[in-house]
Amino acid sequence: MSPYQQQIADNVARVRERIARAAASAGRKPEAIELVAVSKYVGPRRTAALLAAGCQGLGESRPQKLFEKASSPELAHATWHLIGPLQRNKVRRTLPLVSLIHSVDSERLLRAIDRVAGELSLTARLLLEVNCSGDTEKGGFCQKELLDLIPRLTEYPHVEVRGLMTMAARLGGTTIAADNFATLRKLR
Repeated sequence: MSPYQQQIADNVARVRERIARAAASAGRKPEAIELVAVSKYVGPRRTAALLAAGCQGLGESRPQKLFEKASSPELAHATWHLIGPLQRNKVRRTLPLVSLIHSVDSERLLRAIDRVAGELSLTARLLLEVNCSGDTEKGGFCQKELLDLIPRLTEYPHVEVRGLMTMAARLGGTTIAADNFATLRKLR
């Protein structure tokens, strides 16, 4: 094992220990929590060290990088997550590759995902992105849009909404971030 691979394995082990402690304090089982390692800015060869360390879930924030890595033989056994923005013109190529899209930020994108998933005979698993901070630089549904959408989710039979996600405000520190996540928890 190379020094880089050992460092990755040690890092993954430390993260899993932290997950186990957090799960225990919350009364949850650690194995019910999926670790998704973000391989942003790292090539396929180095990303493969995550797989070797037992981390099967890999996240990419750019569809183009996802396409590149998903076609790499050394990453053939990865479970891919798209964690960044998705443009409608990349939905068709993305859906067969990912187990979860973390960033559905508009009904227009949701509609495109549902249509393409139907054409491909797939069920697209996704998270709805909610802008809980009110930050105009962030994407996502505002709270009212989300509440208006929920009763109509049955109009999208080829998607499975697995939950909600948000990005905390850039400014305000941990207090504001905690408020943002509390808002998301209430919406859930």
